[in-house]
Amino acid sequence: MDAHTRVSFDEQLKELQQDLLRMGGAVEQMLFKCVKALVERDIPLADETIQMDDIVDGYNLDIEMKCLRLLALQQPMARDLRTIAATLKIITDVERMGDYAVDIAKTARILSEKPLFKPLVDIPKMAELVQKMLRESLEAFVKRDTAMIEKIVKEDDEVDRLNRTLHDELVVYIEKDPTLASQAVRLILIARYLERIADHITNVCERIYYMETGNIKELH
Repeated sequence: MDAHTRVSFDEQLKELQQDLLRMGGAVEQMLFKCVKALVERDIPLADETIQMDDIVDGYNLDIEMKCLRLLALQQPMARDLRTIAATLKIITDVERMGDYAVDIAKTARILSEKPLFKPLVDIPKMAELVQKMLRESLEAFVKRDTAMIEKIVKEDDEVDRLNRTLHDELVVYIEKDPTLASQAVRLILIARYLERIADHITNVCERIYYMETGNIKELH
């Protein structure tokens, strides 16, 4: 790869990086909006979240095409190849996060029909932590910072803990009053969606670790 080609290649890699940041930013907005829609019983905001999925899907397709074009035309070596391969994997995880945000928004629409039987505490905590994890994982990708990964994995453990706590609490509610089952099960599902988003973020961290080291490390 000559000097001119190298400069052009680096510029295209930076463009990929910016596209991925924009895609991740859109998913972070979706997460914020869908949980706010749940807490505030805001159907238009839930609908807005659902509509944003098209934006994320558009980024996914565009980034994938750019990655494939780079692979076909530039024949990247070693680290560059790992960067493109990691990006292709990461966009799949980010796209799935967007899908889960849509699932939360759709569930929030259903739950808005009746007053909730309990205040929402753990779900907003989980959502805030998951948004933080997503921001940190994208920052780690840009800075190629493998040290940040350990912090994100610990935050994933906290998301898992909150999910288990809420699940156990809601099961007790159902046992005491089966008429609460419909609402309680939907809240359990929302917590599960957030927990799955956190798992996809740890997948992103695995891709970053591979991108930088060439080694595959299981983080779950």
